[in-house]
Amino acid sequence: MLEGAIDPKAIAKQARALGFPAAAITDRNGLYGAMAFSDAAKKEGVQPIVGAMLGVVRPGAAEGKAGIVDWLALYAQDEKGYDNLCELVSAAHLERPGHEDAHVPLDRLEGKTDGLIALTAGGEGAITRLLADGQADAARAYLDRLQALFPDRLYIELARRGDAAEEAAEDAVIELAYARDLPLVATNPACFAEPDFHAAHDTMLCIAGSSYVDSDDRRRSSPDAWMKPADEMVRLFEDLPEAIANTLVVAQRCAVMAPYRKPILPSLAGDREGEAEMLRRDARAGLEARLARMDGPVDREAYSKRLEFEIDIIIRMGFPGYFLIVADFIKWAKDHDIPVGPGRGSGAGSVVAWALTITDLDPLRLGLLFERFLNPERVSMPDFDIDFCETRRGEVISYVQNKYGRDHVAQIITFGRLKARAVLKDTGRVLQMSYGQVDRLAKLVPNHPTDPWTLDRALNGVSELAAEYKADEQVKRLFDLAMKLEGLPRHSSTHAAGVVIGDRPLDKLVPLYRDPRSDMPVTQFDMKFVEGAGLVKFDFLGLKTLSVLQKAVHFLKQKGVDVDLAALPWDDPEVYKLLQSGNTVGVFQLESEGMRRTLSAVRPTCFEDIIALVSLYRPGPMDNIPLFGDRKNGRAEIEYPHPLLEGILKETYGIFVYQEQVMQAAQILAGYSLGEADLLRRAMGKKIKAEMDAQRARFVEGCAKQDISAGKANELFDLIDKFAGYGFNKSHAAAYALVAYHTAWMKAHHKPEFYAASMCYDMALTDKLSIFVDDMRRMGVPCLSPDVNHSEAEFSVEGDSVRYALGALKGVGEKAMELLVAERKRAGPFKSLDDFADRVDPKLLNRRQLESLAGAGAFDSIASERAGVHAAAETILAHAATVAAARESGQGGLFGEANVGAAPIRLPKTAIWSLVERMAAEKEAFGFYFSSHPVDRFRHLAAANRAKTYAELMLMPVAEPQRSNDGRRVPAPTVTIAALIEDARWRTSARGNRYMMATCSDATGQFIATCFDDLASEEIEKAARAGECALLTVELDKRPGEDTPRVTIRSLSPFAGLADKTRLRLEVETADPSALRALADLVADQRGGRGELRLRARTPEGGIAHMLLGRDFNLDAELVARIERLPAVDAVTLGAVEPPKLALVG
Repeated sequence: MLEGAIDPKAIAKQARALGFPAAAITDRNGLYGAMAFSDAAKKEGVQPIVGAMLGVVRPGAAEGKAGIVDWLALYAQDEKGYDNLCELVSAAHLERPGHEDAHVPLDRLEGKTDGLIALTAGGEGAITRLLADGQADAARAYLDRLQALFPDRLYIELARRGDAAEEAAEDAVIELAYARDLPLVATNPACFAEPDFHAAHDTMLCIAGSSYVDSDDRRRSSPDAWMKPADEMVRLFEDLPEAIANTLVVAQRCAVMAPYRKPILPSLAGDREGEAEMLRRDARAGLEARLARMDGPVDREAYSKRLEFEIDIIIRMGFPGYFLIVADFIKWAKDHDIPVGPGRGSGAGSVVAWALTITDLDPLRLGLLFERFLNPERVSMPDFDIDFCETRRGEVISYVQNKYGRDHVAQIITFGRLKARAVLKDTGRVLQMSYGQVDRLAKLVPNHPTDPWTLDRALNGVSELAAEYKADEQVKRLFDLAMKLEGLPRHSSTHAAGVVIGDRPLDKLVPLYRDPRSDMPVTQFDMKFVEGAGLVKFDFLGLKTLSVLQKAVHFLKQKGVDVDLAALPWDDPEVYKLLQSGNTVGVFQLESEGMRRTLSAVRPTCFEDIIALVSLYRPGPMDNIPLFGDRKNGRAEIEYPHPLLEGILKETYGIFVYQEQVMQAAQILAGYSLGEADLLRRAMGKKIKAEMDAQRARFVEGCAKQDISAGKANELFDLIDKFAGYGFNKSHAAAYALVAYHTAWMKAHHKPEFYAASMCYDMALTDKLSIFVDDMRRMGVPCLSPDVNHSEAEFSVEGDSVRYALGALKGVGEKAMELLVAERKRAGPFKSLDDFADRVDPKLLNRRQLESLAGAGAFDSIASERAGVHAAAETILAHAATVAAARESGQGGLFGEANVGAAPIRLPKTAIWSLVERMAAEKEAFGFYFSSHPVDRFRHLAAANRAKTYAELMLMPVAEPQRSNDGRRVPAPTVTIAALIEDARWRTSARGNRYMMATCSDATGQFIATCFDDLASEEIEKAARAGECALLTVELDKRPGEDTPRVTIRSLSPFAGLADKTRLRLEVETADPSALRALADLVADQRGGRGELRLRARTPEGGIAHMLLGRDFNLDAELVARIERLPAVDAVTLGAVEPPKLALVG
């Protein structure tokens, strides 16, 4: 990584262009590019030579000290040599100490050199280095070892590229080669193709070494490290023509490519025949068990016929072993209470998979097709993607490692590449350009995941970039270098889910690598080539929703309620009521704002509707959602493209939604087999004209047999072709619809358990927690504040409420909170702050943790003054330290018995928080406003101005942008929203226009808004500096393919100004006469305003007296909070006074 700058395909192309009959790839300690290079070289008519530079520790290092690592160039002559090379490069990674670079000891080569040619690696090899250092005896001794290891297969390598060691040692190297009668071979190790790439390669080495281009003390690129033509090499070595001639000899002695193999799998039954018999037995027994659990009449013949059909195809294609392996680890997971998804991808269409419990969806009930998964007309490996509980997925992988052998199982490598923005930043950093400038330039490069822009495209498509490139020499240099490096591999990682399983140690099949973050070996071939090498990929995916559902089931079990999600009926009215309401925050696949609007509009009433919406809610197909909803709800007539298609399109109201419907349409209309229909579907996806013309002719001919005219057949073909382009895999949609249904069922029937479980798996995501807290309020589920005497480290259920998790507070540490809870359960609730301090170990709790707990109100049950506890954090820790120091034994962990007294903790009486300060402390602790939001202080003003919340705004329908007759954009209707302006920054558009981007929030969420009006932008900037709340007049705009509408601010009115213009009324309710004196004292300094203060006094006789206390008070939410704290006050309400209504009299 970040040394070679030639793609394997480019090596082959350049070799052909230079007329080379052969070329060698020689990665360091790896064969990463061997298969890609072998393929490319073969296509170009160039002989590929597969090699590697192997790091070898020089013998004689002092014990306990890392030895010097030299390099040895090894090339595979034949299959045996390739196998040995795989084993050696794997050993370099897997057998070394984890903190050292990859290498092997020289002894490791013993018995592993057959079929390998060795070159001494020039200035990077031990021979040249030792001779350059004047260690001739050591060089001769090392050469003795190499000759013994590689008899008649050792070459002394010479390179003339300006390397100091090579120049110093060349004469001695040649003399030693002649003395030993060893052949010389000339090389020019190349890292790039053309000489003009040198500066870019030098930059790449700086990126690799985290150094600067202008630094003196760094690794430098050789200007000679390019693929020199033959005449240049002949000229370089005109004094040693045999060294050039021997390059051809080496090539002629190497006759092996990285091999392609048929799939290799371990066998659970001994051999193919045993696997076939085991599959038949297990599948038939599994189907019988499935059918026995069904209610009502069952068409056993249909299930049995489908099962036998699938079994025959699976055996004929040679895949029974694959099914058995997948079934084995899934059964193990289910037996160990590890949740497994009902299916994923097209595998849910297999009855065999259902019978083996690989999937949990009945394909016949849902009309799922086996041929979409495994097509007998097109032999390709089946591919089950399996979802496991996110937190226990590793246990299943460990089971597989233990069952088949740890050296038989590996993860799959992936390569991160230097993409447009990243390569700009990397290059700018090593050029020592300012971070701000490079970051700004990088952000000008459009970043669309589905349509990635290259730097070249950005320079031609973004005028601002083009202008800077032309005007600024430094920017031009940055882009010129970055464009040459763009797309090259930068680092390696591992495939998120892919695992390969072999029938032998994997280093016998592929080269392996060690990922420092994992104890599993990793293949050096990526997913494409690891399968070509004969290994079969199994996807072990982690799905958080499965963990959430299991957690919710666990919460219910604690209440004595047993739930079997798999046994739930799919027609629960409460579930569909929830879906129709759009209240699906947290519901798998159905929680986005756009999907929630869709659910409210379509109003699903059956499981098939959920499958359809999961399929339709994607760019392209979502254009059909309005028609789908209209037809479903009787607002539009259901029409079918042809009467024969009614049976397959009825469940989707005459609209093609699924790939399976495309296949079935070809079967019904034109007599295709389902296997042929799958090939048609694929052809339609590829749009290859010759193939499409052949399919069209076949389709029209088949339709003729159904008395469908050629014109109508062509019309139907075009229609099917249109839908085939974005039809969704119904098997996958059905499986995910089932998970969505289970999640919705949990929310509909057991809300506290649903929320607590969901939040347990988003503990560190404060944005998600904020959404859940707001949703709980809307759904009427109390969220109790964190409490050291009631909360768990994670979210928990108390009756019909959710108790906030201590571990979800910012900066407290989940582990520390687990220990705190363990102490509370061991010795009982904390009675006071003194008791807490007596039992806490001060070394493992710090001031930041205590302040966060205090700010969140976690100490309210033992000390109600949050400000005082927050201010006394150091005092509490000092108290704890005094007790701990005097405690005889303090080794019991974070908490221990308190047996020594200390001075009582006194809270500072001057520490009192205003409502604003209390909310700020909560935001610091929670990461969001928990009990109230700054906008809540102005709720009365917002209500008076009919302002909406952000959540309400997002559920509003957004019309498509309209244009007037002259083409101008018609302004969209505006809406009023109350929000806090948290941040505001000026931005410049691609056209050079300045606009304001503001971060705003209310109690229901945070959002980004833009403003293009200069005056309004200045007001926004002022409000952001002051942290003010305001009424915003906004416009909503939704772009194609975007889920969330964009918010544009048209004007802003700060609440501070509105308060002076709005007459308010505050009403205090009490039954205690003493409250009047306390209230009078409290409001004595609040005169001078326009607010009306009233008292609602309940008399002992049960009557109510209304008293007007004045109309000249300054009223706000802060005063409300202070009155609410008065002991005799029962209720306080603040609202706007309705203006008097005028009536015409006449």
